[in-house]
Amino acid sequence: MPLTSSTITVRILFFGSARDAVGAEEISFPLPGPSDTATVRAAILAQYPALARFGKSLLFAVNHEYAEADRQIDDGDELAIFPPVSGGAEVAQTSVCDSSRDFFELTTDSIDVGAIARRVILPECGATVTLDGYAREWTKGRRTLYLVYEAYAPMAISELKKLGAQAHEKFDIAHLGIVHRTGRLEIGETSVVISVSAPHRRAAFEACEWAIRELKRTVPIWKKEVFEDGEVWVEGDASTFA
Repeated sequence: MPLTSSTITVRILFFGSARDAVGAEEISFPLPGPSDTATVRAAILAQYPALARFGKSLLFAVNHEYAEADRQIDDGDELAIFPPVSGGAEVAQTSVCDSSRDFFELTTDSIDVGAIARRVILPECGATVTLDGYAREWTKGRRTLYLVYEAYAPMAISELKKLGAQAHEKFDIAHLGIVHRTGRLEIGETSVVISVSAPHRRAAFEACEWAIRELKRTVPIWKKEVFEDGEVWVEGDASTFA
């Protein structure tokens, strides 16, 4: 694409099976200015036709936010292109909500489930519910050797914080903590922990179930299952974003 005085340049990141299809993690991409997400989609699909197999399920984010087709694209913006998330940095990244004890983290280290649960326990709470999600060995009759989790870290933390704020609006809870593992996980290792404390147990149970469902739907984390006879990226349902 020839450069002109009105050309803008954006940084595009690819994740999960979209990265595999393109064969690159990151590119610098020139576009005619002004542009929008629909223009980017058309240009990227023209240059990387292997992405066409995703159809309308291919998702776009601009500066760590999910983007509609008419979202304006400016010079220097960071775009991310990825398949539906599956729910499924060498240093843990943590964000604490203001002065509360809510926490949202990504880590490559092993997760201590009990330690995480204790971080949301306060005297005013009567119940704490903790979900421990871990790598299972069998999926639809195929034996899994190990899992690999990948995250678009800045956006994942941002989406987890939004999820936490929504949980407080929807449920009578005191605190919420979520820690998600990235990198390689062996069978039986914990991939995600969600811990919720509340004055009463019902709210804690409901918030915990809601949180894992929303995490798998909206937070940009992908899971690759490595089997004895191959490997596959686990992809969600893009219709949930329609």
